[in-house]
Amino acid sequence: MSRLEARKPPLFISEPLSRDAVSQSLFLLSGILKSSYGPAGRLKQLHNGVGGCVCTTSQSSALLGRLSLSQPVLRVLTASVRNHVSRFSDCGLFTAILCCGFIENFRSLNVAPFTVIKISKHLLSLCVDHLKSEACGCRVSVDFSSVETLVCLVRSILTSKPACMLNKTEVDHLTSLVLRAFIFTVPCHVGTNAVLGKCVVIPVKGGRVVDSTVLPGLLIEAPEVQLGKPLAVKRTGSNMIKIALFSVSMSGDGSNPEEGTIAVHHGVSLEVSELNQLLNVGKQLVKDEVGLVVCQKVMHPSLKQYLKEQGVVAVDRAGLSLMEPLGHVTGNRPPIASIHSLPPGCYGSLKDLCVESFASKHFLHLIPGDAVICSLILCNRSETAWDELKRVCETAEHVLQLTVKEPLALLGGGCTETHLASYLRHKSYSLPASTLRDLGCSQTQYRLVAEGFCRALESVARALSHDGEEVLTDVVYGHCWFVPPGSPCVSRWSDLVSKCGCGVSGSTEDLGWSFLQGQSGSPVLQSCPQEPSVKVADLRVLDCFAAKCSGLQVALETANLILDLSYIIEDQN
Repeated sequence: MSRLEARKPPLFISEPLSRDAVSQSLFLLSGILKSSYGPAGRLKQLHNGVGGCVCTTSQSSALLGRLSLSQPVLRVLTASVRNHVSRFSDCGLFTAILCCGFIENFRSLNVAPFTVIKISKHLLSLCVDHLKSEACGCRVSVDFSSVETLVCLVRSILTSKPACMLNKTEVDHLTSLVLRAFIFTVPCHVGTNAVLGKCVVIPVKGGRVVDSTVLPGLLIEAPEVQLGKPLAVKRTGSNMIKIALFSVSMSGDGSNPEEGTIAVHHGVSLEVSELNQLLNVGKQLVKDEVGLVVCQKVMHPSLKQYLKEQGVVAVDRAGLSLMEPLGHVTGNRPPIASIHSLPPGCYGSLKDLCVESFASKHFLHLIPGDAVICSLILCNRSETAWDELKRVCETAEHVLQLTVKEPLALLGGGCTETHLASYLRHKSYSLPASTLRDLGCSQTQYRLVAEGFCRALESVARALSHDGEEVLTDVVYGHCWFVPPGSPCVSRWSDLVSKCGCGVSGSTEDLGWSFLQGQSGSPVLQSCPQEPSVKVADLRVLDCFAAKCSGLQVALETANLILDLSYIIEDQN
């Protein structure tokens, strides 16, 4: 008992945001995220210091998942952003940078946190209502009868991550593949409960990006298959191929010890008994005219040999990750979970089965009848670039799925953020007295919080500049403009800038540009920012509507939660 330590009392930390350690950690995290943002973002290399893999990335999902954070405030922030990314796949850095901006700007105000939270929620509602209105100048309708807007949306995602190391030809090729893969997952016959299919990414590391391709159906790596030899596979009378999918081990090494104790009679060999049972299953499969057997785990060599002699293709070690897409291929039938009974209707069917080869790897190509599933064979020069590219392509697929539900997009390149800031500044100077009474605040307090809100939005746009570019905004449309570094002094900004960040607005007219710098913010517009005429051909950057709207809300809600913290209680035992 003498070696037992007395329990330590919990550590109480009051007003955590007033602590220098918290402020410095928040400033450092904000700097890491801002420097990673956009197509010119700087890469980060993360490793654990004791060996293991090294991750080179600028993606929020990879960054936040590998950062080791000791401050509870930062853990709250990153957990909130990671939850947003798990639901929408996109706008993770936007959400995190915006949240840091809200905290930084609001905490410096001489306004009670409760009042700041009420006013900021009202400002958020103005933003969301404006983004969802037809009059919004930074919203673009997505027409699925034309691919131009979809191409711009996918290309914007692919070019936003420099660790993929793609040139223009490769970006164009992958944009086409991602769109084709998405189309393969859209069902031809839409009922009342239409469900989009699945795209499975097949890794081919070390190949050229332009060798990537997409195929309908599912590819399963099968090293034992010999390329060039015709694949003799048994078919049914209707010329279909029956498939049996097993999730249970077929190795014949006995039952799982977790299932309990087995009593074996004297003189009985458990291994022989198991093998006989497996061969009986094989005979039943042959009798039922099964042409393909896929096992998630290991299959006994004798069973594989028997099935091969009977014209049945057998594949084992498929792995857990392929079980869900295999279920799609077989008609959403559950895998067979026992070798002691084959329930009726447990088989799926395939239209065809063939062999494909990519970069010295051999695959079985399962071609379903009408299942909405495809395989994206993704190549890249190095493992690091391939890992980043895989995440980016999966994000693009998810964004397209979200866009089907809500066929809208937002202007990228910082233009949505500066447009919203211009809109809110205009609204804050024309607010009815009844709104101030409902919020229980003065006009001065409202304008202070509104200015902090707008500066946080503009800080996201400024984060796109990494090479010393001057960042401007105009007083007509409220868009974001970038002046190349080292440009000569001129009397007219239109001589230096040709297109805004998103590409919609041109500099053929005097738009009244001003610097977008630090704490000064932008001038207040005398009228609501105008809506430019959007031509799809002019669009350079688009963002996912659903992901950005969610990110805006998550950023503010998380910032308000952190601002409202009075105590942090840590258990020291």
